[in-house]
Amino acid sequence: MPKSVNQKLKLLYLQKILLEKSDENHLLSVKDIIRELKRWDIEVERKTVYTDINALQKFGHDIICKKSKFTGYYVCERDFQLTELKLLADAVASAKFISEKKSQLLLEKLGLLASHYESNQIRRNIIVRNRVKTMNEHVYYNVDAVNQAITDKKQITFKYFDYNLNKERVYRQNGGSYSISPYALFWDDENYYVIAYHKKYEDISNFRIDRMDGVSSLEEDIVPIPHNFSVGEYARKTFSMFRGPEERVHLKLKNYLINVILDKFGKNVYIDKIDDEYFKVSINVCVSTSFFGWLFQFGDEAQILAPDCVVNAYINRARTLIE
Repeated sequence: MPKSVNQKLKLLYLQKILLEKSDENHLLSVKDIIRELKRWDIEVERKTVYTDINALQKFGHDIICKKSKFTGYYVCERDFQLTELKLLADAVASAKFISEKKSQLLLEKLGLLASHYESNQIRRNIIVRNRVKTMNEHVYYNVDAVNQAITDKKQITFKYFDYNLNKERVYRQNGGSYSISPYALFWDDENYYVIAYHKKYEDISNFRIDRMDGVSSLEEDIVPIPHNFSVGEYARKTFSMFRGPEERVHLKLKNYLINVILDKFGKNVYIDKIDDEYFKVSINVCVSTSFFGWLFQFGDEAQILAPDCVVNAYINRARTLIE
């Protein structure tokens, strides 16, 4: 009997079958493997299966033979363990800057990195529908274009928009284009931003990736990144990526708020204990309405001690809200 066309692809199909249909809880016997290969019009003998599995093991696949009442093979170590895939899947589902359609597509691709059985666990446990998601389906391409420009150290141009009450795009600068020097991509407060030098303001600015349209690279090189600029430091000082004048602010807070401070500013922040009820902290922040909003949530359990300009601005903000 002549061999089928797929016979030459036998090792590849065997690899596919083991990766997709086996794991620690789902073993494939030699009989199962022969049956699965037959679905692809590939005829093999038991001895050939043993030889081919040995070849895949030598190639680097962690294929284990488990002997018990039922003897079978399964792929043990994969590029990603199930717990890692679940973590990545949850991040994709949670990311507001990825549309629902793209999230579903990404989850399907992540599922291909596990067995069918483990992939079903990911799909059952991760919820995408009814979450707040971006309406911009071009975020993927924006991220790719910005990343490439950062690698090539080239400036980018794009249009930037907001939404009106009819959920329609309204482009800033009367539809004119922005030109910036991109330095880094940053995920903050559920949104994805590009941090860049904005020539118009001669300063560092940030733009939401999902509000950018028609991103493309320019031939012009970027304005060199300032030697003392740190993306991490920039993010710590900025609340919800709203910029404002930078100040050294001294706060007095209830002791239980130490977790909030460490989560936001990191473990290197200097803490000064006042008594058994309060502590003091000094931090560099960009003073903006977002910073005040963050502070308002703690009520009278957080107090600005200095400088006076920030204290007065905070009081005036509170009065405006009362009015």
